[in-house]
Amino acid sequence: MKNYDKNSLTGFVLMFLILLVFNFYFLPTNEEISEKNDVIPKEEVFTKNNEIIDKKEQVTNEELEKKYGIFSKSADSEIQNYVLENEKIKVILSNKGGRISSVTIKEGPNKKKYKTYNGEDLKIFNSDSSLFNLNFSTGISINTSELFFKPTQISDEEITLRLDVDSSHFIDFSYKLNQDYLVDFNINLIGMNEIIPNELNFMNLQWQMKTPQTEKSKDNQDMYTGIYYQYFADKDDIDYLGYTTSDDNEKIKNKISWVAMQQQFFSSILVAKNGLKNVELASKKEEFSNYVKDLSAEFEIEYNHDPYEKVEFQFYFGPNHYKQLQSYNRNFEKIIPLGWGIFGWVNKYIIINIFDFLSKYFTNYGLIILLLTIIIKLALSPFTYKAYLSQAKMKVLKPEIDKINEKHKSKDPMKAQQETMSFYRKAGVNPMGGCLPMLFQFPILIAMFRFFPASIELRSEAFLWADDLSAYDSILDLPFEIPFYGDHVSLFTLLMTISTLLYTRMNTQMASGQMAQMKWMMYLMPVMFLGFFNNYAAGLSYYYFLANMFTFSQMFLMKRFVNEGALLQEIEENKKKPRKKSKFQKRLEEMQKMQEQKMKQRRR
Repeated sequence: MKNYDKNSLTGFVLMFLILLVFNFYFLPTNEEISEKNDVIPKEEVFTKNNEIIDKKEQVTNEELEKKYGIFSKSADSEIQNYVLENEKIKVILSNKGGRISSVTIKEGPNKKKYKTYNGEDLKIFNSDSSLFNLNFSTGISINTSELFFKPTQISDEEITLRLDVDSSHFIDFSYKLNQDYLVDFNINLIGMNEIIPNELNFMNLQWQMKTPQTEKSKDNQDMYTGIYYQYFADKDDIDYLGYTTSDDNEKIKNKISWVAMQQQFFSSILVAKNGLKNVELASKKEEFSNYVKDLSAEFEIEYNHDPYEKVEFQFYFGPNHYKQLQSYNRNFEKIIPLGWGIFGWVNKYIIINIFDFLSKYFTNYGLIILLLTIIIKLALSPFTYKAYLSQAKMKVLKPEIDKINEKHKSKDPMKAQQETMSFYRKAGVNPMGGCLPMLFQFPILIAMFRFFPASIELRSEAFLWADDLSAYDSILDLPFEIPFYGDHVSLFTLLMTISTLLYTRMNTQMASGQMAQMKWMMYLMPVMFLGFFNNYAAGLSYYYFLANMFTFSQMFLMKRFVNEGALLQEIEENKKKPRKKSKFQKRLEEMQKMQEQKMKQRRR
């Protein structure tokens, strides 16, 4: 080996040994590296008072000042909750936003305890799915929902939360709980005239909540969940949105007095003493969640730039109980969907009063509905008797009417109709006599259709196999869903449908002519109702079933007291008496003659 090769080899060996020794004795271990990385030297910045602060913290403060301006010191804190509570409701307030974050309804006007359908506390909205925000400008857009308030006054019934700049410039949100379901809410603006620009004469108020499912049937709860509002100029003018479509929104330029986030049996109502302007309302259906609808309202409140300015509001958090809402004299009761026109009057002045009277003496609501049915059917019995008497006369005359129809079966239908009307006139029988009494009963039927699903008294009340008369009853849960029917079998609906079919059969036995050809349609309606009522309130199906059964009983008794032979004899005597045509009959005959002439001209 050459000398330079030996020297090179020796050099490499020495270098290797030096690196090995240095690595073993002088380089730090992994543990030492880890400990060193855990303690990273801070970049130190000195304040005016020579206090050392974190540069990262300084950057954060600069961002907060840029975003919130003079309110930046209120932008970072810990969330704290405060409770106002009485026998009726429990209100939880949060220092973040100074708002009511959730409300629990505890009991009703009749001391009835309220829970959700699965036995939990009944919260009509939650902190994580609601918003209440006052938006104004200081040159920077400020949202109170993002800032933290400080409590300045706390008691069992009252609390004041403050958002301050200093001792002379602040906003107070004051809450006072009344003895029932009302919460007084005032916004006090102190010295804000020196902060808010002079050209701004309003603030924006935003109120939003997702309504949780509290009832057994989400579909039924959705049907009665939406927004009502009252116009400021006309206190009787109440309007609504969110009930006819899944998503709905509306802009209202006129001033309103109050807005209600209404659920099926409970509501949150915000009342403004001086009204709210430029209102925007929205309702959005929640398809795949535990919430029913997302309701929101945004409006303007006037700001006059006074050194001390007070904006007065009041909340109602409570049940949709008609008498309770009516007691406030603000037309709150109109948010309960009792029907329009005569149907609403029947519910307001008759059904509710009878129902409340019976509730004072009986606690079983199945029995109350039974007694209510008896009272209604007895009150309508004179009309039922007249209808039955008219049907009995038509039954006696049916053989003669069939002969007339057979005589003109394929020749002249118009002639058959004229002879039939002439025959009825001579016999002294009004073919519409059985229909007119039914017109008096029709408003009752429709009124009950609106009353039972909206009646909070029936909520969670069990009867027989139904665990809740305000929701559907089920004797069998199906492992699949049948279109237009559902995934369960309601026994009350089945009983109502069967009894309605029997009642229809009794009424169609005496039908003739065109009515006989339409029998299948009369049978089709009860079958269609089977699918509709299967998911509806059990109390309603139960009432209709009882009404049918009492009608059968009345007809059975009337049949025993009405002698068809005597009716026939009376009709024969009426035929002998000369009868003048009424103006209506004359006009009807003239119309028939004109129509007959037109048909003859067409044939030519």
